[in-house]
Amino acid sequence: MTGSRPRIVVVGGGFAGLNAVKALRKADVDITLVDRRNFHLFQPLTYQVATGALSPGEIAYPLRAMFKSSPNVRVLLGEVAGFDLDARHVRLTPVGDIPAPAVLPYDVLVVAAGSAYSYFGHDEWSAVAPEVKSLESALAVRARILGAFEKAEAVDDPELRQAELTFVVVGGGPTGVEMAGQIGELARDTLRPDFRVIDSRNARILLVEAGDRLLGTFPKSLSLRAATSLESLGVTPTINRTVVGIDRDGVDLRAPDGETERVSAHTVIWAAGVRASGLATALAESSGAEADRAGRLTVGPDLTVLGHPEVFAAGDMVRVRQSGGETITLPGVAPVAIQQGRHIGKTITARLAGRDTRPFHYVDKGNLATIGRARAVADLHVVRLSGFPAWITWLVVHLYYLIGFQNRLLVLLRWLFSFVSRGRGARLITGVDETSGEISSTTRS
Repeated sequence: MTGSRPRIVVVGGGFAGLNAVKALRKADVDITLVDRRNFHLFQPLTYQVATGALSPGEIAYPLRAMFKSSPNVRVLLGEVAGFDLDARHVRLTPVGDIPAPAVLPYDVLVVAAGSAYSYFGHDEWSAVAPEVKSLESALAVRARILGAFEKAEAVDDPELRQAELTFVVVGGGPTGVEMAGQIGELARDTLRPDFRVIDSRNARILLVEAGDRLLGTFPKSLSLRAATSLESLGVTPTINRTVVGIDRDGVDLRAPDGETERVSAHTVIWAAGVRASGLATALAESSGAEADRAGRLTVGPDLTVLGHPEVFAAGDMVRVRQSGGETITLPGVAPVAIQQGRHIGKTITARLAGRDTRPFHYVDKGNLATIGRARAVADLHVVRLSGFPAWITWLVVHLYYLIGFQNRLLVLLRWLFSFVSRGRGARLITGVDETSGEISSTTRS
């Protein structure tokens, strides 16, 4: 890097940040990509790691390898601690014992730090109801799910065994539906011949949704088809129920009439609601921009931060104020982040060339959710699909967006093998604390 060209700092190696860098890597600029992980994670498939269908390396790709042929792109491992927008500095802290500069100057800043699951004011639930948004948490969930079957095989008490074989997934959106369906397939097909005492098909899987139907952003007809497909896998959709308590022994569900039901379950997985990265709040405080209750930063039509045209923000951590003054919250899905990242890259390139820029416009190509083997639903606006055609569509779309030819090939082969054999090759329990017998939340593979 020459040091005389415009300095662009991109925070976050997710879909938005990655596509912003890709759109800029041939421009006459110096780019620094900052992330606390050294890899890009394909989050739409983390639940398949959590259920043993895929291995971690198949849905993650090293950031440095991605840009090894782009000499103007530097990848920096570091944790962003805050911003000084007036001085145009990003403050960093080290990740572990890997040193990082305390201050990183920029001419243009792009922040795409993503989001995390929200426990709606009950953060203590995270210890007993992990989510699957990160690679570490997906591996921890995998250990819990597989460990539950092992415990059920080892205990003699029927009630304790049933509690081990009861799985509660909280949240009836795409992630919850996909997770519940995968657990159903795991219990009904993959694990059935593996045990001698228990019948894994006796597993009870509850998918809890506070709304009146699953997949609330999909057409009602597809929601009903998804529910029917889940039931065929042994999953019980439990709608109009609000989670009011979670502990190590079970879940408390409240019905609309106020009656509370106790479900004995030792494995609870959280897939309900998200909150923006804390960096969205940091930007809001530094710039005076608005943030909503979920912490999402309000950005302008071109995705810039209020009063700072040199600062862009994108992805799950933002909502967009339109030219007419209306503020919209776009879905927290990969296509939104990808399109926003590309738009930011094109906008910066146009500015450097002295050309006019345009406001961001999201092109909604539809929604997809897979339920299990040859089961999926797809709302493509012009056509609605379910069953095998929707599943094929889902496969093609996810393979297209997956990073790296090797990963695409490996995932395709894994899926083909699973389709033919109903097997899963990544059923490993790791991260067990030998002193307590508990599954560690920082399990690694």
